[in-house]
Amino acid sequence: MAKIAVVGSSSIDLVVTSSKRPAAGETVLGESFKTVPGGKGANQAVAAARLGAEVTMIGRVGDDFFAREILDNFKSNGVSIDYVEPVTHMESGTAHIILAEGDNSIVFVKAANNEVTPEYIERSMNAFDGADMVMIQQEIPEETVTYVSGVCKKLGIPLLLNPAPARPLPDEVIENAAYITPNEHEAEILFSDLNISEALRKYPNKLFITEGSRGVRYFDGDKEVLVPSYKVEVVDTTGAGDTFNAAFAVALAEGKPIYDSVRFANRAASLSVTKFGAQGGMPKRREVEERM
Repeated sequence: MAKIAVVGSSSIDLVVTSSKRPAAGETVLGESFKTVPGGKGANQAVAAARLGAEVTMIGRVGDDFFAREILDNFKSNGVSIDYVEPVTHMESGTAHIILAEGDNSIVFVKAANNEVTPEYIERSMNAFDGADMVMIQQEIPEETVTYVSGVCKKLGIPLLLNPAPARPLPDEVIENAAYITPNEHEAEILFSDLNISEALRKYPNKLFITEGSRGVRYFDGDKEVLVPSYKVEVVDTTGAGDTFNAAFAVALAEGKPIYDSVRFANRAASLSVTKFGAQGGMPKRREVEERM
């Protein structure tokens, strides 16, 4: 069983569905409202656990009602919360999501996730013991991403960096990461001085650019490879990227070749969009393998 440590955010998603996305200053009528567990770190932890990995989450929650819901959800999905510590006198993170016109728009409020600091990582070092892979995202402080990249380099643990939400990264983080998985928009921000092909060639078998319905593109050392996605009836795209990253990490940690790992991750991500909620559609291992 692959052992994965996830450093990242936990939140509650406040999800509104509407047939139309409002323009600036416009009010539109919504169709439904739900609250569901989310946060990119939590999503990736839950997805990896459902795909058969032993997962430890490293993060923070507040001392509010949402915190209990977040922690209970981790436990029900088999994710270890030994290193998810509540922050007193602070609210838990929230994501405010609009589902409209076949896609999503998200505003993320970090709140307690801002307390996932380098000092907190230092207190949580035992979580890295025996890990086959560490996953991290960018809904936590920038200095923590840099610090964790250095820890992983020192310990010899592969780091999978999902650079979302997008912001420029220090060169040392890019060099320390084993795998980087931006979408097209994020890649343009990370590698603003390079076009996509140039960036892929600069980071062979490290940079994997997700292109939505087209698939995932990378450079294998000889040629550019596009691993196609799977066609499905889309219900909710929220969490598709998190499912991809988790499945990719699990497959790599199990020793699968890169192409097969991307293909496995694409299949998992395609299944995740067929149900509502970031975590609602995240598949179990058996579901993915049956649909490969």
